[in-house]
Amino acid sequence: MSHRGVVAPADALPVARLRAAGAIPIGHSNLPTLVLAGMHTRSELYGDTVNPWDPARTPGGTSGGDGAAVATGMAALGLGNDSGGSVRIPAQFCGVAALKPTTGRFPADRRVLGPDDPGPASQMLVTDGPLARSVADLRRAYEVLAGPDPRDPAAVPVPFYGEPLAGPVKVAVVADPGGHGVHPTVRAAVENAAAALRDAGYDVREVADVPRLDEALDAYERLTVTEFAPAWPVVRGLLGPGGDRYIAMAMERTPPANADELVRLMGAWLNIRRSWAEFLDVYPLLLGPVFTEPPVEPGLESRDRAGRDRVGNAMRLCSVTSFVGVPAVAVPTGVDGGLPSGVQIVGRAFREDLCLAAAQAVEDRLGVLTPIDPRPGTARTRT
Repeated sequence: MSHRGVVAPADALPVARLRAAGAIPIGHSNLPTLVLAGMHTRSELYGDTVNPWDPARTPGGTSGGDGAAVATGMAALGLGNDSGGSVRIPAQFCGVAALKPTTGRFPADRRVLGPDDPGPASQMLVTDGPLARSVADLRRAYEVLAGPDPRDPAAVPVPFYGEPLAGPVKVAVVADPGGHGVHPTVRAAVENAAAALRDAGYDVREVADVPRLDEALDAYERLTVTEFAPAWPVVRGLLGPGGDRYIAMAMERTPPANADELVRLMGAWLNIRRSWAEFLDVYPLLLGPVFTEPPVEPGLESRDRAGRDRVGNAMRLCSVTSFVGVPAVAVPTGVDGGLPSGVQIVGRAFREDLCLAAAQAVEDRLGVLTPIDPRPGTARTRT
């Protein structure tokens, strides 16, 4: 079954807001099939989007088409959604900036298949977010996209900018969340960003770790599998042979929760969010990796169990920050080995302004990487 030619009858909420502010939408970029076939941007209809820095590396996903388009100057602004890194990972891999807002900051209508709303995981984990070449452009998009809308009763009417914090803002630095390993180039990116923030007057401190990472990742996977399980037989058929491997490996490893287990998981979710709120009460900002490796080869996460586990491990700070619903800005730090490097700056709930200000300080000192001309051999790039 193909969805070729299917056109939505109306703009999605974030697109409508951008259009009303004067933006000119120029197209829908490539995505993994049904946004479920993996992290790499390969679709059944349009094939692969390649990384414009190196065709042997993935541009990331699921918003890899927008990441490549923004990086190469095809578009000034991209728009994706993020439930565990899907705007931040393409930002790091393509050398651009991205914002994942607090859950409830940007309104959205998540009714995809009819009048019914999805379950709690889809409601709480998925947030729309912009990609741009500069933090200033991210800020412009943020101011347009934020704010309540009656079509999304979960969107919160919180001021765009909070009260200034007293004294130098404390920044916790964790280069290797959970102690599961980090590539030297990614550690160097975190160190470079930390030095930039110190130079800008931030109170930067290395800390032992982020709160309850492994527990949060386990709960994240169990909740998403439980919600997705009833639809899996139909969705698997739509994904087709090979396209189903990424989700199938999760479904095979993690059984859905029963009713009693689901109640306990929902309680654990709130409890972990509280632990993060307490951590960010002490350290208003957290500096860490987006992905703990440089850009990887296309389709690694769907190749086999080892590849899937490697990618899941590398994106762990993205997954946990989506799980607890806090904002984060991905910002480039430079080029290492011919590939872009970057970090993310995570903040307190509804303090996107703090994340954006810190990302601006990093950008001011380390520069902007894009737009770039694609490397030789990348003429096949589809966006």
